Amino acid sequence: MSDARKSGSGRIRIIGGHLRNSRLQVPDLPGLRPTPERVRETLFNWLAPVIEGARCLDLCAGTGALGIEACSRGAAWVQFVERDARVAQALRENLARLKVDIGQVARLDASQFLQGVAQPCDLVFLDPPFALGLWPVLARQLEQGGWLTTNALIYVESPSQGVPDLPASWQLQRAARAGEVRFVLYRR
Repeated sequence: MSDARKSGSGRIRIIGGHLRNSRLQVPDLPGLRPTPERVRETLFNWLAPVIEGARCLDLCAGTGALGIEACSRGAAWVQFVERDARVAQALRENLARLKVDIGQVARLDASQFLQGVAQPCDLVFLDPPFALGLWPVLARQLEQGGWLTTNALIYVESPSQGVPDLPASWQLQRAARAGEVRFVLYRR
């Protein structure tokens, strides 16, 4: 969903796995744009062969829909990173209500988080606020900071106009568009 879309409180649905049809509370905050169901459905169809047992990092997690969807489908662990205190608290509450105990929420700026001790991940969800243009900075930190396993998959969500500057070592695997959003899966 683009930043131009109206944010609103409400609920979004987990679409697959053991938490299927569970609802996540979404706080009413400007700029919060949960990944739409049809995008998540396509993404997790792409990830179906590799999600089981994966260690995941959900940077700029927002509602945590991507990371919770990964938990629901068999990921071993998900680290959620969200800078906004209200959004991080809502994410913690959703995890507790759904009894998801294979995830942890860090309330930090994504760039600050990536300066910490790296824990290599098999799958990273990189979906920063569109207006901030953080893709190149965060991608460089992921690549150079030891956050990616050798064949890690990186999901990148961005505006449909323009392609973010990403490391040359990231090879495009799949790409699609939904409205004003471009979503791409890369392999390191």
